[in-house]
Amino acid sequence: MNTQFFLSSFKASATDWNSWRWQLKNRVTGFAPLKRLLGNVPSDETSFKKVAAVYPMAITPYYLSLIRDNHFSDPICAQSIPRSEEISCGRLLPEDPLEEDLKMPVPKLIHRYPDRCLAMVTEACAVYCRHCNRKRFWSTDRPGSLKKRWQIMLDYLASARQIREVIISGGDPLTLEDAVLDKLLSSLRSLPHIEILRIGSRTPVVMPMRITRDLCRILKRHRPLWFNTQFNHPAEITPEAARACNRLQEAGIPVSNQSVLLKGVNDLPEVMKALLNGLQKISVRPYYLFHCDPARGCAHFRTDLTSGMALMEAMRRQCSGLCLPQYVVDTPGRAGKIPLNALSRTIQNDLKKNKHFFDKFT
Repeated sequence: MNTQFFLSSFKASATDWNSWRWQLKNRVTGFAPLKRLLGNVPSDETSFKKVAAVYPMAITPYYLSLIRDNHFSDPICAQSIPRSEEISCGRLLPEDPLEEDLKMPVPKLIHRYPDRCLAMVTEACAVYCRHCNRKRFWSTDRPGSLKKRWQIMLDYLASARQIREVIISGGDPLTLEDAVLDKLLSSLRSLPHIEILRIGSRTPVVMPMRITRDLCRILKRHRPLWFNTQFNHPAEITPEAARACNRLQEAGIPVSNQSVLLKGVNDLPEVMKALLNGLQKISVRPYYLFHCDPARGCAHFRTDLTSGMALMEAMRRQCSGLCLPQYVVDTPGRAGKIPLNALSRTIQNDLKKNKHFFDKFT
């Protein structure tokens, strides 16, 4: 696909296309417009609607334009378009495999580790990624006033003085307006024991026009602030995405990448190598490669641990150390993220402690 085709299809101007608000407003959410734009949808309408009723679809025109093959072998298609396996595979898997809901001292604030926590400030995303481990929130009613929920979170954070780092996440926090983000960050900066802020967002990948100069000026005011995003395939490293990351970097915001190992998307050595080298070229640090969580709706994306470790061993031999992420499996409880790049004695012990987890879901 090309941008000109999409501009014509949406009767949009280049100015429209480069507006993140226009992209968000014109997301493709149904079978008919998807078929009109792609010409062919890789699943029949009945199956599509059955899956979308459980796990809705939303794709920005920009991200949709990156599809080159209308088949689930296409990495963009696989990550964004509903497929029957989402409800036919792994139906017994938990909706919340990391038991995040049990670690919420107040609604939407996940406190799994002593010195840091994650604040879910929205459940909306620019694109609903089909491998998301929080798909359980997609079909629920949207929560009430963010202002009220945020004040409850702030009250908790003010009392939990052991917390030094707060991750702003969701959903995707960059679906919020600049003024709202500024208020959230400012209120966290008012707490003297909060030293580090972090934003987790996939907008540089799926809606790079969201990274405006105005946004970067706001983020710069709240440093030290770190930005984590998620590129999963080299096809996502476009000039637009590279420009978005560069704007953040020019504002003094370090950008790191947290990929997910996805079967049929990035589990081949040549694909992973191109992804890691591509990230290095745009100065985005490969931080984590997550083993896909055993979340309901994601089973068809999961590889086995042995294949993942073999892939990382191949990357270790072929890629610069600057390109290598930590390959980790996230587990519930105190063990948390277990690194799998090398099976040291400590890691083996952690795996044994969580053997029931792997036996059940791998």
